[in-house]
Amino acid sequence: MGDDEGAVVPKKLPSVEDLIVEQLGPASLPSPLIERGKRFTDESHRVLLSPFAHHLEERVARNEESPSFEPAGPRKDLYFSPDKVSCGIVTCGGLCPGLNDVIRSIVLTLRNGYGVRRILGFRYGYSGLSSQRHADPMFLEPEELKRIHQHGGTILGSSRGPQDLGDMVDTLLRWKVDVLFAVGGDGTLRGASDLWGEIKKRGLKISVIGVPKTIDNDLMWVERSFGFATAVQEAQTVIRAAHSEAEAAWNGIGLVKLMGRHSGFIAALATLTNGDVDFCLIPEVPFNLEGQGGFFEALDKQLEAGRHAVVVVAEGAGQKLLSEAENAERDASGNIKLKDVGLFMKHEIGQHLTSHGDDFTIKYIDPSYTIRSLPANSMDSAFCLVLGQHAVHAAMAGRTDMMVGFWNHAFTNVPLQLVAGERKQIDPQGELWQRVLGATLQPTSLVGQ
Repeated sequence: MGDDEGAVVPKKLPSVEDLIVEQLGPASLPSPLIERGKRFTDESHRVLLSPFAHHLEERVARNEESPSFEPAGPRKDLYFSPDKVSCGIVTCGGLCPGLNDVIRSIVLTLRNGYGVRRILGFRYGYSGLSSQRHADPMFLEPEELKRIHQHGGTILGSSRGPQDLGDMVDTLLRWKVDVLFAVGGDGTLRGASDLWGEIKKRGLKISVIGVPKTIDNDLMWVERSFGFATAVQEAQTVIRAAHSEAEAAWNGIGLVKLMGRHSGFIAALATLTNGDVDFCLIPEVPFNLEGQGGFFEALDKQLEAGRHAVVVVAEGAGQKLLSEAENAERDASGNIKLKDVGLFMKHEIGQHLTSHGDDFTIKYIDPSYTIRSLPANSMDSAFCLVLGQHAVHAAMAGRTDMMVGFWNHAFTNVPLQLVAGERKQIDPQGELWQRVLGATLQPTSLVGQ
């Protein structure tokens, strides 16, 4: 696998058939955007999955079509009539910078772009589609959403975990919803696809459109996800603080835990953009603490040279060191509840240096909840605006069981079934990790003997 900051192309590409986006029916209604002189998407301009020539050459040699994504964007012909359609929005999973931006963009595009009048916001994730919901949906009006993008969190609330599919479809019917926009991560998107399966089984014409949300930037076929740029930017403040604390003390160690359950993109990019990180520990690259070639040996060399140390660890790193059992506890979304590697590392480093009789100072900082609850920075905010617009364009044209993606520097329509496949991770042999190794003082491997 090759990688940069966001794009990771698997060795085996999906088939052309796997990339077909489902359509509710023929689109035959003229778009109101025509009157505004809007430029419409040319569907023949497909977005190739792989930027590498050898993938194309292999297909050409076999006389096969190269797999490509449908481009996102407005269509001249619509499936839904704007004056009759009713839309709903739901936000699920953990908080992430940009959620309010996406909500605002969807509502403004529906109302100001297409003239849709009835837009509902279902409260507290998929539980808001349950008959046992905590609150009825909100009626969303543009005037009330003018400044929500300046605030973190989500005005709709959120929750984790699935709900009964039949119950959720009944709720959509009860509220006369024709389109549901589901904003969330891999679990949310799998749930959206399952919901579409129940809708389809009943023979209903309700569109389900996903907007991918993962601050960890770990969804496959999504080159970049919203919240990631904000997380990397805000991590700088924390790493600078850790560096100042470490530099001011004899044998000073600044230890920072950043988000990244299965993928270390935030930790890696924060390391590269800071320049003061000495050790970056991520889930994709195993490490030992003890023994020749282990972390402690490298740390000791650093301190013996009269230097301080700044250590950045992703939350999913080193879980094997914490003796995680196969029957580990899971959260409502089915994710394994990770043990706190940050506190573990603080304790183990302290024990190691104490056993050597060394004087030292460790300052540990975990900014995870602070970062994820912030408003989006300017880069993420602009990105969210476009994601919301493209989600609406796809829905109005009758697309369903898909999410809006960003791939090869283009916005795409991606079948939700692809989300259930491989997770995007850093390749330890790829360019990104090699740049991290070049920017830090850590050895190529910390596994050792």
